[in-house]
Amino acid sequence: MECLSRTEPAVTSDGVPQRAGNNLDPWYANYADRAAGFAASEVRALFAVASRPEVVSLAGGMPFVSALPQELITAAFERTMREQGPVALQYGSGQGIPALREHILEVMSLEGIRASVDNVVTSTGSQQALDFVAKLFLDPGDVVLAEAPSYVGAMGVFRSYQASVVHVAMDDDGLIPEALRETIAHLRGQGRRIKFLYTIPNFHNPAGVTLSAARRPEILEICRANEILVLEDNPYGLLHFDEPAPDALRSMDPEGVIYLGSFSKTLAPGFRVGWALAPHAIREKLILAAESAILSPSSFSQLVVSEYLSQADWRGQVDAFRGVYRERKDAMIEALGEYLPQLSWTNPNGGFYVWVTLPDVLDSKQMLPRAVRELVAYTPGTAFFADGRGRHAMRLSFCYPTPDAIRLGIRRLATVVNGELDLLDTFAGTGTLQLPDRPGIELAPPTDLK
Repeated sequence: MECLSRTEPAVTSDGVPQRAGNNLDPWYANYADRAAGFAASEVRALFAVASRPEVVSLAGGMPFVSALPQELITAAFERTMREQGPVALQYGSGQGIPALREHILEVMSLEGIRASVDNVVTSTGSQQALDFVAKLFLDPGDVVLAEAPSYVGAMGVFRSYQASVVHVAMDDDGLIPEALRETIAHLRGQGRRIKFLYTIPNFHNPAGVTLSAARRPEILEICRANEILVLEDNPYGLLHFDEPAPDALRSMDPEGVIYLGSFSKTLAPGFRVGWALAPHAIREKLILAAESAILSPSSFSQLVVSEYLSQADWRGQVDAFRGVYRERKDAMIEALGEYLPQLSWTNPNGGFYVWVTLPDVLDSKQMLPRAVRELVAYTPGTAFFADGRGRHAMRLSFCYPTPDAIRLGIRRLATVVNGELDLLDTFAGTGTLQLPDRPGIELAPPTDLK
């Protein structure tokens, strides 16, 4: 076929050049421009390695679903098929099943949200709801504001719609209001169009920090004054260890916030059930986006989740998850203090993640192959920045491995880190390296950032 060996750029009927095909992908010339925004996630790329039984994976954010009462899940399946089988196996509404949306209101009420069931749209995980929001709002060249660092899956979505992610500095109390003001002013001065602020205020992925109660109204006021929509992503909000997180941003500004929720972390990701709570006009467009993309979310999954929530002590189960993850987090913090006391890290009050800051001389991405050889995996910090930062940081997940496995993984990681530092000392003759002595988050970009 001619298209397999074409090397000269093709030209459309109106004379517009097209990209050429190549030997690896003869259809390269036919892709839409936005396809260039699709890139392999560094987190997903680790799964093949991390799934090897001999590797302690501190990389993926997989919930510990073995803590679920299997008999209750099985009973929910059986009752759904016995009592609602024809409905469960049929197409449903693009907005989702009303009974489940009622349960979702009950879940969100624990974080101060009062809303109408009419404004809830269910989705195939909150990731799909995130994609629908991006589809509705983002044109090529638009700007999305996001914390530094930010969730890798969200940045992939925004890139796929040819938007630019601009990071805003954060610290141990979350997004910094003054940094948000300065970033907005700088972008507006350049004539750039900001579509929304994407934020994970509770037990942040990957940083583990929580936006303080004092900062929440200020962040919302800044966005209101600048007519910037807020996209609040909150999959971890109920998984606190000590004090609950402050009330959701959506509870303070129903018209200025789209709230994304999910059962992936508080129940199980295999159901792929999430939702968006949106202002009325946006809600209507989200339903249209869902119908055009998938016709309707899975009736079966929604009904099983609804049945489980109706019959099980789901609040008690969430509390059991909190205990499981608290024990694992404590094991990780203790192991870091024992084996890598010279480093710095966050100490989350919930969620799945610890953010570790390395000395400037280390590169977490380049160090990863050696870590895998030592049978431990983590996620390099570069996965969570859109601008090349993160070389001196890594995300460690404590949600899935047992406490003993976590301690073993940190011990192996210490072998890697200390080995790299010893090697650099030997060849650079730098003597003792001065390392950070306070837990925290990398806020400033490297001085050699290009």
